[in-house]
Amino acid sequence: MTIRVASAPVSWGIFEFEGIEPKYPYARVLDEIAGTGYTGIELGPYGYLPTDPAKLREELGKRGLQLLSAFVPVKLVDASAHEAGAGEALKVGKLLAALGAQYIVLADANGSVPELVKQAGQRKGSKLSADEWQVFAKGVDYVAERVFGEVGLKVTFHHHCAGYVETPEESRNLLERTNPDLVGLCLDTGHWHYAGGDAVQCIKDFGKRVNYLHFKDCSKEIAAKCRAEKKDYFEAVQAGVFCELGKGEVDFPGVVREVEKLGYDGWAIVEQDVMVADLDAPKRISQANRDYLKSIGL
Repeated sequence: MTIRVASAPVSWGIFEFEGIEPKYPYARVLDEIAGTGYTGIELGPYGYLPTDPAKLREELGKRGLQLLSAFVPVKLVDASAHEAGAGEALKVGKLLAALGAQYIVLADANGSVPELVKQAGQRKGSKLSADEWQVFAKGVDYVAERVFGEVGLKVTFHHHCAGYVETPEESRNLLERTNPDLVGLCLDTGHWHYAGGDAVQCIKDFGKRVNYLHFKDCSKEIAAKCRAEKKDYFEAVQAGVFCELGKGEVDFPGVVREVEKLGYDGWAIVEQDVMVADLDAPKRISQANRDYLKSIGL
């Protein structure tokens, strides 16, 4: 059993959300990811890294980085958006497959519904009706079937604060409604905790449906303050709810132990939502996160 450690452009503030311009050229981000000790990377927003397979292979190869996956948001609650969503996933998937990746990280169009943004980290129950759940799950299965059938990649679904699948209950609802052979769960440890769950318990509950890992921590104190002050999702991120690894409430050694029991042989992708003006902060935090993971044997 081997867990390899990767990073992602999001840790340099390169987000999939529209209207957020990258602060760094991709060469600097790749250099700093490799320089702080990571050997894998996610794609980031399509078009940030080179989309020509030969060029991207060259850029990653000279830094010793393996391309793993990409985060693809789709408005899954809207049946009319499923076809376009599958098209976007296939566009990204063709590039991923050309470089030996194995997964598409599929997600809801998180952060786009004001009510969900406002209630992130504070929700109970589900915002979807029975009919909406059927549409949502059908969309996930449809994208997964197209992606696997046409480019050979598996889908791992990313629960996410400020989306329709945020809480452990909502994640369970989705997994029960989707094809277990094609759809796994991308456990984002920080989002799972801010949504009221426990990452170790998630692995115990869902077993091998957890087929991909995003490592993010969650500050118990900042989370409580954000909930008390009714901060929305973006305000909570700005406040630092997703703190450096080892400084929050996620039991990372416990997470590692549980996936080891399952025979997990894959990657843990460190995601650090850095929203600060200091342009040197991402590299500094990336190194601190890597050092922490080394301290627990990764």
